[in-house]
Amino acid sequence: MQTIEPLKRKIKSAQDLLSVVKTMKVLAAVSIRQYERATESLVEYNRTVEMGLQVVLKQRPEGIRIAEPVPKERLGVIIFGSDQGMVGQFNEVIARHAVSEINKLQVKQKNRIVLAVGMRVISALEEAGQPVEEYFSPPGSTAAITSAVEDLALKMEEWRSQQKIDQIVIFYNRERGASYSPHTIHLLPVDPGWFQDLEQKPWPSRAIPFFTMDWNRLFSSLIQQYLFVSLYRAFAESLASENAGRLASMQAAERNIEDLLEELNSQFQQQRQSSITEELLDIVAGFEALR
Repeated sequence: MQTIEPLKRKIKSAQDLLSVVKTMKVLAAVSIRQYERATESLVEYNRTVEMGLQVVLKQRPEGIRIAEPVPKERLGVIIFGSDQGMVGQFNEVIARHAVSEINKLQVKQKNRIVLAVGMRVISALEEAGQPVEEYFSPPGSTAAITSAVEDLALKMEEWRSQQKIDQIVIFYNRERGASYSPHTIHLLPVDPGWFQDLEQKPWPSRAIPFFTMDWNRLFSSLIQQYLFVSLYRAFAESLASENAGRLASMQAAERNIEDLLEELNSQFQQQRQSSITEELLDIVAGFEALR
């Protein structure tokens, strides 16, 4: 059995670790709410973009086709993971889902470009058989999401203009309470069915707004806003999910440390009681010897 001093050191180390874990739990919970608010703020913004597209589609000039068929031979993929650890199976879950969905698209490996947002998801993807060509660092706060979206949008434009990528798909984990689940968005080309639904959707008032801006320019601007909203939501929901995974990991670690502390304290009390008993027996034996 261990002596008292080593047990004291182990108990002290476990208590320090428990303090760190509890702090990380609080930080993860605060971060989840921060990214949830960022996602909630997009709801009205997204509604405004959709209403703008609805107006433009209802006044589409004759002869303009908004959804030209594309060959879909070259694929660009964006997969959102994490740069930091202690997130449970967060990266493995999205990597498995992404590889499965990519294979369903039946695009040859040489015609794919995969970009990973987060360093730790790269190893999970490569273990699943999908190499990664490019890497982006995820933003560390809601304030940094906008610039990250702009950088990613520029990268997508580079893919389309220089490498002739004709379809772009994004994969990320979406928070579900205390857990998360993988989610897929076929970002480009935009689903023609969505355009058709918007065009046929009844306008909420009696008069449809009019505009004087060039139709093509306005339509292009609204599509850019749609892409911004989609990417921003992907960043925010992925970061919220990452912190949900971290919170769950910290809760499990907290339970394990508390169990360990209970065991160590029990051993300490037993050892201390044994030590006291031995000292008493020595005193009694010495007294008997003196008599």
